[in-house]
Amino acid sequence: MRKLLKFLHTLGSCGLIGGLLIYMIVLGLVPQDTPADFAGARRIIGLLGTYVLLPSMGACLATGLMSISVHRPFQELRWVWVKAALGIGMFEGTLGLQSKASHAVGLSEALIEGKTTTAAVAAELSSEWYLLAAIMTLALANIVLGVWRPILRPVLRRG
Repeated sequence: MRKLLKFLHTLGSCGLIGGLLIYMIVLGLVPQDTPADFAGARRIIGLLGTYVLLPSMGACLATGLMSISVHRPFQELRWVWVKAALGIGMFEGTLGLQSKASHAVGLSEALIEGKTTTAAVAAELSSEWYLLAAIMTLALANIVLGVWRPILRPVLRRG
């Protein structure tokens, strides 16, 4: 059971990091000069979030928490709990990112129909790169914790 959970957790991590990288590539490199190009890029990002990011994040969180519950020694290690807390933060960030991506699809349709302006769309999506960077940083920190497995002893007070 432990090996299966570890495999699924690793697979979910690969999907999450890969999904975030593809999101960044589409956001940075796909032409978005015209409303039609913008809408196409946003549809790709929306599908990526729905079919790669959210399932991968869900798999990572679920298998990580299950690993803690079935493997008793994990329950006593501080790095495991730090990793769990970071994972919950990543999950919240990923939900926020998916919400922003879904909203952007709607904005792109409104842009094509002439109901909004590019300046309004840019203002709505201005924090997208920051959110991507924050989630990627948390994901990489989780990977480092899972590989490095530091002891994280409590700080001793001198007195």
